Amino acid sequence: MREYIRSLESMILSGQAVSFQDALRLYGIDGKEDIEELCSAADRIREHFCGNEADLCTIMNARSGRCSEDCKFCAQSSRYKTGAEEYGMVSREAAIALAKENEEEGVNRFSLVTSGRSVFGDDLEKVLEIYEALGREAGMELCASHGILDFEAMSRLKAKGVTRYHHNLESSREYFGNICTTHSYDQMIQTINAARQAGLDVCSGGIIGMGESGLDRVSLAFELSGLGVESIPLNVLNPIKGTPLENAGPLSQDEILKTVALFRFINPKADIRLAGGRNLIHEYGKDCFRAGANATITGNYLTTSGNKIADDKRMLDGMGFQLREKVKKK
Repeated sequence: MREYIRSLESMILSGQAVSFQDALRLYGIDGKEDIEELCSAADRIREHFCGNEADLCTIMNARSGRCSEDCKFCAQSSRYKTGAEEYGMVSREAAIALAKENEEEGVNRFSLVTSGRSVFGDDLEKVLEIYEALGREAGMELCASHGILDFEAMSRLKAKGVTRYHHNLESSREYFGNICTTHSYDQMIQTINAARQAGLDVCSGGIIGMGESGLDRVSLAFELSGLGVESIPLNVLNPIKGTPLENAGPLSQDEILKTVALFRFINPKADIRLAGGRNLIHEYGKDCFRAGANATITGNYLTTSGNKIADDKRMLDGMGFQLREKVKKK
């Protein structure tokens, strides 16, 4: 198996793409030495295509709770009693203060994230005003995560300084109906395409540990590859009491590492970004950065805690990574 892994690594390094069947075979590997070889190969692929830069981003929960959608993992759905905090759109002043705080700590990306299916009307106008102010007063790249939007809304975000739109597919097309029924996979793909048409980069990934199979994870990785996604956040399900997935069993560390490595094999040039559930991974995912990951959400997440920025910087520095520099504004 180790020779097979190395042969696929050489193929990818030469510019060829791994096949679906090869990826499935990789996911099926077992045994400590083979998994270590898979992770090492993914790490070399990461270094070849992405160098030793690490990308840090932070997010702000800019509108919380009362979501109409029925995503079975989400604490913010109005259909479940989770005790999640509920509030409307944050103020411009609060967003600027948090962005500047994170910028001072060395983070190079900042995103507002809003609960709900979409933003429109007064909330859209408010969020556009916030991005315009952030563009003036903060020096970070601006990302946005506001659910299902059309081309016009995406274009307005770009005009206010947003450079990247985040919209997770969550799982494979085949499994998605087991996770959410209030919007479709095609609607999410259309949102990603609208962002791309408006000139925005795309950040899109999913959650593992929701009962999906290895086949579903491979399918998601190939879906994202076909869409040319620049940043792929991988979340590990942190079961929230009150949601339908509250009793989901934990993933093994080997499953998590194999998934990270697999996504690197299939998406060799993308940022593979650790996201929610890092507190469920050994040492906040340190081993994942030797299995193909090169980016992370840092600081506090939406409804669960993550690693602190200073801790992440120390960890990455100790592993030989250099933080990606902020893009200088013209």
